[in-house]
Amino acid sequence: MKYQVWGNMMPAVTIGLEAGESIYTQSGGMSWMTDQMEMETNMQGGLMKGIGRMFSGESLFMATYTAKAPNQEITLASAVPGEIKMFEIRPGYEIIAQKGAFLCATPGVELKAFVTNVKGGLFGGEGFVLQHYTGQGLVFCELDGAIQEIDLQPGQKMVIDTGNVAAWESTVAYSSQMVKGFKNILFGGEGLFLTTLTGPGKIWLQTISISELAGRLLPYMPAARS
Repeated sequence: MKYQVWGNMMPAVTIGLEAGESIYTQSGGMSWMTDQMEMETNMQGGLMKGIGRMFSGESLFMATYTAKAPNQEITLASAVPGEIKMFEIRPGYEIIAQKGAFLCATPGVELKAFVTNVKGGLFGGEGFVLQHYTGQGLVFCELDGAIQEIDLQPGQKMVIDTGNVAAWESTVAYSSQMVKGFKNILFGGEGLFLTTLTGPGKIWLQTISISELAGRLLPYMPAARS
């Protein structure tokens, strides 16, 4: 399998597949492909796992694309400005990512719902069901805005606005903390809680989230007419 990420801030990934190789994505995720690609729609793990994916921002059904001849290609595009990041998942190396990050993966990667502590989820601003990638293979994620990769040392902490957390290695500990100070809570604009990530492990931070982008665009949207 070969792949190329292209497109600057509106990225896409073109994946080259040999005969018999497959990837899967959520329904409607394909942009274009060569003519010897076969699509099969399924629940990818059954009903309960499909429902878990729905809570983590993906569709109930997944589409698996398999090359029926050599030298086939499929292209999938990001829905928002940002970056497409590839993670190589293997036993002992797992990734947790923001809700809705999944773009596509090879069949050996399993997408599961990851439930954070309820306090952080209810008040952190992004919901407490995230995405957890396990198994073995490649997964491609949509991350919003520009991305900063930070390698946290053991015990090193980073305090982050929850919407700016894109992904982290499973060795990193996740928690939330309340913003200190009455005026900070009322006028600081950061919500009641912030996310704390503690090393060791790599984290990926994004300059904007899709929910924040939507909020900034909302005042410029024309009002609905009855």
